Amino acid sequence: MKDKILKDIKDSLMRGDRENVTKLTKAALDAGVSVPEILNNGLIAGMEIIGAKFKNNEVFIPEVLIAAKAMHAGLALVEPHFLKCGIKPVGKVVIGTVKGDLHDIGKNIVSMMLKGSCFEVEDCGIDVPTEKFIETIRKSNADILAMSSLLTTSMNSMKDTIKALKAAGLRDKVKIMVGGAPVTQEFAESIEADCYAKDAAVAVDKAKELLKR
Repeated sequence: MKDKILKDIKDSLMRGDRENVTKLTKAALDAGVSVPEILNNGLIAGMEIIGAKFKNNEVFIPEVLIAAKAMHAGLALVEPHFLKCGIKPVGKVVIGTVKGDLHDIGKNIVSMMLKGSCFEVEDCGIDVPTEKFIETIRKSNADILAMSSLLTTSMNSMKDTIKALKAAGLRDKVKIMVGGAPVTQEFAESIEADCYAKDAAVAVDKAKELLKR
C-alpha cells in the first residue's frame, strides 16, 4: 500500500493534479507513511522527473508551473512535520525579481522547486530594490541570493545589488545565482555572480553546488 500511495502522489504531481496530491498526501500521513518518504519518494521524485523533462524540452513552463503548484500543496501538509522528523533545511535562499521588473512566473517556479528540495526560501517578490535584498540577507543569514530578470532594462539591477552587497560587507557571506530570459553565462560572469541558471531545474542543481563551495 505504501509504495502505491507514494507512486500515486508522484504521478498526480506530474499531471499537475493539485487536489489529488493534497488528498493522497493526507492519506499517506494518516496511514503512517513517514514524512521523509512522502517528501523524497513522492513529491520530490515527481518534481525531479518534471525537471528532467523540462531540460529535455518534453514539457514546458505551463506544465512545470502546475506541477510545482501541486507539489506546493503537498509540501504545505508535510512541512509542519519537518522538525519532528529531524528534517533540516539544506540551505537558505533569498529570491526575488530585481528592481524594474514585474515578472514572477519563473521566479515562483524556482522558489517552489527549491522548497521541494528542502531549501528554506524567503521570497522578496517582484520589483525588489537593492536595499530590500540586503536587509533580507542580513536578517535571514542566507546562503544564497537568487535574482531574476526578464527584461534587458532591469538586468543592471543585478549588478547594482552585487556592488551594494560588497559595500555592505556581505558579498563574501552569500553566494549569488542569477537567471531569466535575457541573462547569459557571460553576463553573470561580467557582474561577478557565482553562477547562472538557465531554468528552474538547473537552478536547483546549481543551488546545491553553491552550498558545497
